[in-house]
Amino acid sequence: MSEFLVLPQAASACVLACGAFLKNRAGHVDGTRFAWSALHGDLGEAEACRALDASADELLALGGVGAVAHDLHPDFHSTRLALALAERLGVPAIAVQHHHAHIAAVIAEAGLDKPVIGLALDGVGLGSDGTAWGGEVLWVDGGARAHRWERVAHLHPLALPGGDVAAREPWRLAAAVLHSLGRGDEIEARFGSVVGAPTTRGLKTMLDRSLNCPTSTGAGRWFDAAAGALGLSVRQSFEAEAAIALEKLATQALPGRAEAMRFAPTLDLRELVAGLFDVAPDDEAARAQAALHFHHALADGLAGAAVRAARERGCDSVVFGGGCFLNRVLSERLAQQLQARGLAVHAPRLAPCGDAGLALGQAWVAACTLAAFPPSGLSPSTSSGRASRTPFDKLRANGLIHSS
Repeated sequence: MSEFLVLPQAASACVLACGAFLKNRAGHVDGTRFAWSALHGDLGEAEACRALDASADELLALGGVGAVAHDLHPDFHSTRLALALAERLGVPAIAVQHHHAHIAAVIAEAGLDKPVIGLALDGVGLGSDGTAWGGEVLWVDGGARAHRWERVAHLHPLALPGGDVAAREPWRLAAAVLHSLGRGDEIEARFGSVVGAPTTRGLKTMLDRSLNCPTSTGAGRWFDAAAGALGLSVRQSFEAEAAIALEKLATQALPGRAEAMRFAPTLDLRELVAGLFDVAPDDEAARAQAALHFHHALADGLAGAAVRAARERGCDSVVFGGGCFLNRVLSERLAQQLQARGLAVHAPRLAPCGDAGLALGQAWVAACTLAAFPPSGLSPSTSSGRASRTPFDKLRANGLIHSS
């Protein structure tokens, strides 16, 4: 076991959490003590899967659990492991939506006992509607009620031509932005010399016919689109390469006039990204200013949505979660905007803000769920003379809980 985290509030149940797919790390909560496993890496690698299996056994040796928590995605090795362990132990397996878990991790770490507005920004996580999320404004209840949550707003969905391939090739995201604005005929002229005319024609056909073009609200994909439009990245050789290049370029314009600019709060960045195509490729100062404008416009749009949600829901705190908050240009601008409007801002301090910290949020939500809907001892309520399902049964029927 690599380390322990002492929580300011005790979890209401003992839970094993199996973590995410990327940067996988499992965890075990018992009272105020949360035990981390070692970092296993991405579960696309067989060695990482075997390491997670071994870590789960080590964590279970710390004490019995009332549930096993996992991501909502059914095909992850961590999900399959959670289901198998839950069956073996005779306890429920509780699925926790990816971005909900990001926010709950901060609630657990900071001991936040009141409802919060959560900003969960990352590349991708399966949403409760079956689509890819990643640019989310959530309402999440506090403390022992953190299993209660709602999606309030989100970034405008962006088509991913080619599916997962689009996350590795930012030019595809930039092309999708053009297509969504009725400018699909520009795709070949913009990218034909870089990736080949036949490839651009094929991509336009995919977009025209909506073939293998799932949509995503992921903030990471919008960073990719902006980097593709500015010519910073065509194909990525490692995760977040395009976003890192975009942030590096933006920092060249700090401090500058853009620092004092205000952008109309919107969660639809298509026009902004499309405008990046018009920035002269040989004007480094203009490119830096444009990259900074993108960061600030994204931050201002999210701040506006968070402030609205906080006022509507009576919240005074905003929580940051997800790997995009490693971007300091974004996170600092966003925190500044929220604090100027009287909102407290909370971000991970001890747990990683990316997927490596997800197990903490999974464990906390599962513990809250177990306390609110114990799997035994509930009597079915009646309505109109007919027996209705218990809340626990409703969660199970919705695919959020699996019980042996």
